[in-house]
Amino acid sequence: MNRPEMTASRRRLLVAAGAGAALGAAGKGAQAAGNPDNLPPNQPEWSRTLGPGVIEEAYGTRSRHETAARRYVPWLTQDRQSSVSFTPLAEMNGIITPSGLHFERHHGGVPDIDPSDYRLMIHGMVERPLVFTLEDLKRLPSVSRIHFLECPANGGMEWRGAQMSGVQYTHGMLSCSEWTGVPLKVLLAAAGLRPGASWVLAEGGDASHLARSIPLRKLLDDAFIAFGQNGEAVRPQQGYPARLVLPGYEGNMWIKWIRRIEVGDRPWFTRWETRTYADLMPDGLSRQFTFVNEVNSCITNPCPEKSLRGRPGFVEISGLAWSGAGRIARVDVSVDGGDTWRTAELQEPVLSKAVTRFRIPWEWQEGRQAFLQSRAMDEAGRVQPTLDTLRRVRGVESIYHKNSIHTWLVDRDGTVANVQID
Repeated sequence: MNRPEMTASRRRLLVAAGAGAALGAAGKGAQAAGNPDNLPPNQPEWSRTLGPGVIEEAYGTRSRHETAARRYVPWLTQDRQSSVSFTPLAEMNGIITPSGLHFERHHGGVPDIDPSDYRLMIHGMVERPLVFTLEDLKRLPSVSRIHFLECPANGGMEWRGAQMSGVQYTHGMLSCSEWTGVPLKVLLAAAGLRPGASWVLAEGGDASHLARSIPLRKLLDDAFIAFGQNGEAVRPQQGYPARLVLPGYEGNMWIKWIRRIEVGDRPWFTRWETRTYADLMPDGLSRQFTFVNEVNSCITNPCPEKSLRGRPGFVEISGLAWSGAGRIARVDVSVDGGDTWRTAELQEPVLSKAVTRFRIPWEWQEGRQAFLQSRAMDEAGRVQPTLDTLRRVRGVESIYHKNSIHTWLVDRDGTVANVQID
């Protein structure tokens, strides 16, 4: 699919610099020549000797040749105890994020909790205040569901202009896991709700005691207390031994190391939902309780970490789409900065409030520029907006809920950079 080349005179481009140069350069050596002695028709060295036997590692590890890792931005926060790490989305296959690569967001570091000491309290406007041990929770009816978790600040560095040339940094506060745990409606039924109850306060057990007000209807719908993640115990960085799962809601509300749930009849207006997780608007006021993550998408191949240098010809454009309102219904892809669009194929499974992978073929011609974009739509009818449309409503002073269409520039030599089309 050939498209007319876009020039700077047609559209103004804001190109990411600084860290982007280093990330872009990393892709130049992506095609390794390999050791000739191990290539056909020779017999490779690894097939000439015995390898390690079973249980050489009681807990299995990945190949030493795989180097995908979470990363963080040192200048973003004052210390690592209250900071964020980013998932390497360009290295992901399918829709499940390995637990060891799931992004982190901490406000007081990671507590080391002995599971025998763990307790979950339910109190407030209930008939029977209850305290559950971890074993109590595991004895109750449980569910396993695949859901994405996204920090509302995902992409927040990009409001004013392109900042970080890497999908790990522009969209990496996003991960998707299979979570296993007990539905909140089971626990609340055991406690017995009093008339007039309409809100709950969920509080974490870390040093920050992060606490958020949540509508009771959400907890009675699809929320649960998770003790399992991707077939094993929830990782400490993700809330071990138990965390709150609120499918489709912004990640800071998925309280980790959850210690108590207080039932009430109004929101608590904690500092986490007044000073911190509120959306600054152009008129100086802030939006509160913007719980649901909007429909969003990003292209993970090609991207700054996976350039096309030296590889003209067929390319499969691939990426991820997600929505806190339900299933992804459609993803369109453009290679000319939004002038024309084609509909991509959605890879099964397409699940509610989970990431969906999309794919579409493309033929790249070396020496021609391309401007790659993806535009997602969900089953609720929401459509990912252009950057200009979002800025007209939200301004540029916000941090949270940036879900505008993102652009990668594929340059004439195949390198890929983060740009913004105005």
